[in-house]
Amino acid sequence: MDTLIQIAQLVLMLSILVVLHEFGHYITAKMFKVRVEKFYLFMDAGFSLIKKKIGETEWGIGWLPLGGYVKLSGMIDESMDTEAMKSEPQPWEFRSKPAWQRLLIMLGGIIVNLLLAWFIYTMVFCTYGKKYASTEAVMKNGLAFGPIGTAAGFKDGDKILSVDGKFQPQFDRMQLDVLLGDEIKVLRDGKEVTIHLNDKSLHDILEKEGRDFMHLKATQTVVDSLLPKGLAVKSGLKKGDSIVGVEGKPLRYMAQVSEEAFKHKKGKLVLNIKRAGEKLDITTGVDSTGTIGMVQRAPYEKDILVTEKYSFFGAIPAAMDESYSKLYYTIKQFKLILRPNTGAYTQVQSVVGIASKLPTTWDWEFFWNFTAFFSVALAFMNLLPIPGLDGGHAIFTIAEMITGKKLSDKAAGVVQTVGMVILLSLMVLVIGKDVWILVKEKFFA
Repeated sequence: MDTLIQIAQLVLMLSILVVLHEFGHYITAKMFKVRVEKFYLFMDAGFSLIKKKIGETEWGIGWLPLGGYVKLSGMIDESMDTEAMKSEPQPWEFRSKPAWQRLLIMLGGIIVNLLLAWFIYTMVFCTYGKKYASTEAVMKNGLAFGPIGTAAGFKDGDKILSVDGKFQPQFDRMQLDVLLGDEIKVLRDGKEVTIHLNDKSLHDILEKEGRDFMHLKATQTVVDSLLPKGLAVKSGLKKGDSIVGVEGKPLRYMAQVSEEAFKHKKGKLVLNIKRAGEKLDITTGVDSTGTIGMVQRAPYEKDILVTEKYSFFGAIPAAMDESYSKLYYTIKQFKLILRPNTGAYTQVQSVVGIASKLPTTWDWEFFWNFTAFFSVALAFMNLLPIPGLDGGHAIFTIAEMITGKKLSDKAAGVVQTVGMVILLSLMVLVIGKDVWILVKEKFFA
């Protein structure tokens, strides 16, 4: 059931993003009177699950959930239909339109993705508010670091003063800033210390802990809620219990419990707790995903979490800023991927990897926040100047506008073929990696 909920979230999210992305191409094509032959959610390689011809356009759903497409008359695209290009250009074809119109059609999907993220964040902020952990509150007693962070140059009790000269008030973004920045200044024992993370340190952090390599210090946490039929409930754990240790190790930070649970997947985990002043050891089962069905909080969590409330009109500029920030951090993370010594490229996930990390219970606030973020990421990925992507088409059109020379149909076909081979190869590699990881976790952990 948990896996079905994860799959349902992923399918709904992809359906929304793909349909609206392709609608961006569709609406701009119709604006410039370009005939749209097909509009598909997911790929229809070989056959379609559903299809219906309405007017000049075939609308359908493919069987392969790897994006979608609109097929424009007179354009070499994902369909790789080059036969139609042998005839004389017709007024309704993409290739007969001015370069600036073709450029806008290519960028239509990207523009819609960015507008969608802006709209979703606006609705989320005015409905739920903007929520984040305050960096100052999290670092009130300093931060805690595991062996990876300590080896990189950090020390328990450090407080981040700035990254590249800036202080980030949102802790999740501060974590990213530390990983993506060049110069980190910390306060240690009343003195300012400068830390530079080299590629080896980043490699070790990304491979083993990610942004969670620095933690909120907590000598105890409180059980906030329990899944009604979860393993933690069955073990006898109760809401309000204080967790002071795990597997006999004193608690140092909040993530320690989830980290230990992940190490004991499909096994047992010993929680050292206090209940009404009495110390107890409770042994709970751990499921195949490394969870026990418990939500914990720090005793002073109310001082850490910030909720900024917005009216609808107040949420509009805040949502624009959030969309820009997500794009900014997406670009910075991509730059890290291009540094092979960091191993960041191994952390790239396919839809399989993303699905496995989604929550196993439905949470609309999380769903819409994640959909907005993924919409920004999708816009960025499509903007990359790679043949086969929107950015690849756009870069050749821009070159044409500058030089006045158009890429021949034959050359365009070759470029598109090369681009699709590269993209499909990368897709197979990433999906294969995520499937192997999933198989290992399910059957060999």
